[in-house]
Amino acid sequence: MKVKVGFGYDVHQLDTGYKLMIGGVDIPFDKGSVGHSDGDVLIHAIIDALLGAAGLRDIGFHFPDTDPGLKGIDSKILLKKSFNLIKEHGYELGNIDATVALQKPKIGGYIDQMRSLLAEIAGTSVTDITIKATTTEKLGFVGTGQGVSAYAVVLLYKEI
Repeated sequence: MKVKVGFGYDVHQLDTGYKLMIGGVDIPFDKGSVGHSDGDVLIHAIIDALLGAAGLRDIGFHFPDTDPGLKGIDSKILLKKSFNLIKEHGYELGNIDATVALQKPKIGGYIDQMRSLLAEIAGTSVTDITIKATTTEKLGFVGTGQGVSAYAVVLLYKEI
C-alpha cells in the first residue's frame, strides 16, 4: 500500500459585502472572505492538501483565479472535482485534519455541520474529518480581523 500526506494552507482577506463561507457553511458575520470563488478558506486548504498528496500540483493550477467561469463558484464544487481527481489516480482518503484561524466570529458551533458536509462530499465517515478553530491572540492580520487562514493535512492511500 502506498500512503501519502499532503499539506494545504490558504488565506483570505475579510471585508464587508461578502459572505463568510467556511467549510461549506455560511457563517453569519458582518464581513466575509474576499476571493475569486466564494472564498472558502477551509475548503481551499483541503483542496491544496489533497492535490499535493496525490502529486497533482495545487488549487491554482486546476482552478485558476483567471478563469471567468470560476468567478463566484461554490468551493464545494471544486472540492468534489478534486476528490474525483484523486480517485482517478487511484487514491482513497484516509483522513483530513484541519485548523481555521479566525479572531471572530467564533465558529465552534458550526464545526459539526462542516464535518458532516465535508464527509458527505468526500464519501467518507465524519470520524475521518477533524476541524479545529483557533484565534491568533489578536496578533497579525487574523488577530486584527483583517483576514482568515486555514491549514489542512490529509492522508491518502492506494493499493499498489
